[in-house]
Amino acid sequence: MDVRSENSSIQVVRWAKLPGKVIQRTRLQVWFIRVCSSILIWTCLVQLVTVGELWSPKFLTGFLNPINVSNRLSTGATTTVPPPPPPLPPPRNYISNGFLKVSCNGGLNQMRAAICDMVAVARLLNLTLVVPELDKTSFWADPSDFEDIFNVGHFIDSLRDEVRIVKRLPKRFSRKYGYRPLEMPPVSWSSEKYYLDQILPLFNKHKVIHFNRTDTRLANNGIPSHLQKLRCRANFQALKFTPYIEALGNKLVHLLQEKGPFMALHLRYEMDMLAFSGCTHGCTIEEAEELKRLRYAFPWWREKDIVSEERRSQGLCPLTPEEATLILQALGFDQNTQIYIASGEIYGSEKRLAALRATFPRIVKKETLLDPEELRQFQNHSSQMAALDFMVSVASNIFVPSYDGNMAKLVEGHRRYLGFKNTVQLNRRKLVELIDLHQNGTLSWDEFSNAVKSSHDDRMGQPKHRTIITAKPKEEDYFYANPEECFCEMANCSNSQVSPLSKSIP
Repeated sequence: MDVRSENSSIQVVRWAKLPGKVIQRTRLQVWFIRVCSSILIWTCLVQLVTVGELWSPKFLTGFLNPINVSNRLSTGATTTVPPPPPPLPPPRNYISNGFLKVSCNGGLNQMRAAICDMVAVARLLNLTLVVPELDKTSFWADPSDFEDIFNVGHFIDSLRDEVRIVKRLPKRFSRKYGYRPLEMPPVSWSSEKYYLDQILPLFNKHKVIHFNRTDTRLANNGIPSHLQKLRCRANFQALKFTPYIEALGNKLVHLLQEKGPFMALHLRYEMDMLAFSGCTHGCTIEEAEELKRLRYAFPWWREKDIVSEERRSQGLCPLTPEEATLILQALGFDQNTQIYIASGEIYGSEKRLAALRATFPRIVKKETLLDPEELRQFQNHSSQMAALDFMVSVASNIFVPSYDGNMAKLVEGHRRYLGFKNTVQLNRRKLVELIDLHQNGTLSWDEFSNAVKSSHDDRMGQPKHRTIITAKPKEEDYFYANPEECFCEMANCSNSQVSPLSKSIP
């Protein structure tokens, strides 16, 4: 018998006699070695790729993307590398006097202006600003948070050289740990002196102050130039919409521009506006009663009885769709004008738009331009819907608001900032007078049209100085409608003309 065969047999016998636990332990050792080896190999590969990317961004590109490389070689095409984002401004170093927490109230554009005001207040008082909370309890009941509408990362980073902004309060200041910040609404239309003399000392005792109302809490005028420019910077640069809203808004603009120049008509004939203002001109008795009940259902809207016709004669009501139709005709727009309706649900729905559609058949809305699936996530989110209308209104060839509310004012300001684009600032007090005279036969159509045009020669968004009424801040020109400090030198802010309406939309 061969010695080697005998030795092999003996070896097999020996292995066969080993206990089962020993065999299992040996197998586990083998698998352990294999796992460790795999981890080591992948770690080395990751490190190699990382070093390669740091040394040269194109290193290992061919290895990692062989299909793309072969396509480039076969077609001869070159890929364009997107430019790197601009470097962040260096952070401003300062000793924070405390944390400013704010809860904005109102619709999208009212909250937008308030956010810019609070950025300026935080800068003035050397505070740390907490990302603002948005209104969820108003008529619109929009549950959106700041980051659902605005690009929160861009907001924080783009202002870091002016104001320190954090997403939330440190834990030690949270209600969970029993901390209660001082809650208060600042005084409306307040100056720099008010915040320095009355608000700043409160931070010595209360390290966190919560402003629970923020609308119009900073004066239009008398504010230092650097703070006025900071308000503009926050508004025009820091407050960018989320990428999805931006993409969909740009798509709307592109679809409209493909069909030629277009007008954005902000038709503020919506239920909340009519209920709040008490304006019922053109409504049925039943509709007027419904609007009155709605007004009294919201305590902050409750007023003494409102006489609708008196408010209308004072220019305090939005134009009805029928009135807006007459005015657009009188201003010289013809039936081929492409009109984008920038608004929510019109009160009275489509039947109230009948006259407008009959005169201007090229009427479109976001709901008719976009696929329903694209708007699905915006349902019951009125502020996100308003963001789309805001983008289209800013980009339009001409903007016509039927009421000078917050959206009309902020869009007007953006359009001034973009080069004084045509914006018709309707003189409603004059217009309702002219409409009534025309409808009762006192003014012929030509007389009516000429009067409408002449009364708006200087109301087309031209450069001009804000009107200042020191004792009546509510009646003076709104900062965000004409933030002249941000784009207007004293020498070129008077008597400048924008292009005539006939050239805005053929």
